[in-house]
Amino acid sequence: MRIISGSLKGKRITAPSNLPVRPTTDFAKEALFNIINNQWYFDEITVLDLFSGIGSISLEFASRGAKKVTSVDNYFACVKFLEETSKKLELDNIINTQKNDAIKYVSKKAVKGYDIVFADPPYDLPEEDYKKLLDGILENGWIEEEGNFILEHPASIKFEDHPRFVQHKKYGNVHFSFFE
Repeated sequence: MRIISGSLKGKRITAPSNLPVRPTTDFAKEALFNIINNQWYFDEITVLDLFSGIGSISLEFASRGAKKVTSVDNYFACVKFLEETSKKLELDNIINTQKNDAIKYVSKKAVKGYDIVFADPPYDLPEEDYKKLLDGILENGWIEEEGNFILEHPASIKFEDHPRFVQHKKYGNVHFSFFE
């Protein structure tokens, strides 16, 4: 994995091979961040990264100057890896890691919403859990009024009929659905 842009542009991060992750491809990540870059000033946003894994998305946001990034993952080894990596890269004042089940995490009311919520759940996540995730984020105040929720998902699951769906983008085998 590499950081595509920002203060750490080009930095390669190598995670242990035994972690249960599927990082977003560099091609898809670059396309996603081009979309985000056209809508937001990175130095003005707060981000919630759910199912953060080794932190590819969190590190990218932090490198680009996000004010605050909260990274949530259920696997202790992933959380520990991201904590150590962000400390090594001097991003530990921006990235806050949480070991938690992402669906349970968003099932509670948010204290304060985020400008961007990004979620990259395992592709084998049951479809009803995608609904719980969507409902939790969109109904419990996790995104600010003008904020966005971006969901990475497999091609087999469609969200176009959701009332807060905005757009769908496909980059290779990676699918992103955007919600407001």
